[in-house]
Amino acid sequence: MVSNKSLDTFPRDGYIVMDMGDMEIWDGADLALIREMFTRLVDGAKHQRVGIDMSSVKYIPSGFFGLLYDWYERGIGIRLYDAQAHVRDMMWFRQFFVDDGRGCYELTAVTCRDNAVEQEDECDTLQEVDILDLSDSNDQLEVAGLHS
Repeated sequence: MVSNKSLDTFPRDGYIVMDMGDMEIWDGADLALIREMFTRLVDGAKHQRVGIDMSSVKYIPSGFFGLLYDWYERGIGIRLYDAQAHVRDMMWFRQFFVDDGRGCYELTAVTCRDNAVEQEDECDTLQEVDILDLSDSNDQLEVAGLHS
């Protein structure tokens, strides 16, 4: 069912960003609205890079990350902007989002497991390492910092 409700959007850094307004706590209906907006932006307006302004968000339903990852797997660039500390501390956030140092967090396929503040540089380095050719596994594992 298509809702008449909509979210405002604005451009930022080459992304079209959904403005969540003052929605601090999301429920299932809000998640459905976000899913519907993704469909409008990607399938309808053909945007390939979508962001969400998270500046006022305090609680996110568990299905939110799955929603983002589904779009990411379709080739859509995903960014979250200005996420509050307790959102950034969520496990899925620490595992799959990389901070650009300006309040922008980009979804990446590289897993930054339990990426704590002191591990951010390590995660950024992992993001730059390509898939290893295992024919020279010891040399390449040392280069990647993965050799034991």
